[in-house]
Amino acid sequence: MRVKICGVTQLKQAQAIANLGADTLGFICFPPSPRYLNPQGIKSIIEDLPESIKCIGVFVNASWQVIHDTVLETGLTGVQLHGDESAEFCLSLRRISANLEVIKALRVKGKETLSQVAIYADCVDTLLLDAYDPNLKGGTGKTLPWLSLQSFTAPLPWLLAGGLTPDNLSLALSQLQPDGIDLSSGVERSPGDKDLERVARLFEQLKLSRFT
Repeated sequence: MRVKICGVTQLKQAQAIANLGADTLGFICFPPSPRYLNPQGIKSIIEDLPESIKCIGVFVNASWQVIHDTVLETGLTGVQLHGDESAEFCLSLRRISANLEVIKALRVKGKETLSQVAIYADCVDTLLLDAYDPNLKGGTGKTLPWLSLQSFTAPLPWLLAGGLTPDNLSLALSQLQPDGIDLSSGVERSPGDKDLERVARLFEQLKLSRFT
């Protein structure tokens, strides 16, 4: 199972999280976020990580040029779009690099949100289902209505996000079958400051389950 830890801001924590077993790290490229890290900061972390680690920049309604420049400056291997980006916009990001992973986040408000999956199926590589909040675009700490999503299937890989913690992970995965998980606030002491003990406990929970 793919494990993405998002909102990383510190090199030593990024290295430790990768050593614990995360294969994907997320960096917030949205300036209003308390987890925001500028391109130079992202680059300084990525260049000291193993090449096997996927590094994803999280953007919210950023322009194509901003995403392009950030990817080239930092060495990001993928982008995650958390705003109102169209399918056409997602597809246009292929011009940056044919190998760039494009993840589209959908903030699940109801069944109508899931109907958008078909819109993006041929334009992105991965979907991410996050909890809806009227004011925040992500990192809310809210969980999704897991039971109501039990029948959800996607035509491409998808990640489960939204309020996951080491304590509720097993319950979530007993009800859903995502291809991966994405955690941020659930393994933090404060925004951007990861709690490595909680990250370690997350992987302990995965090892104790059938979801690895």
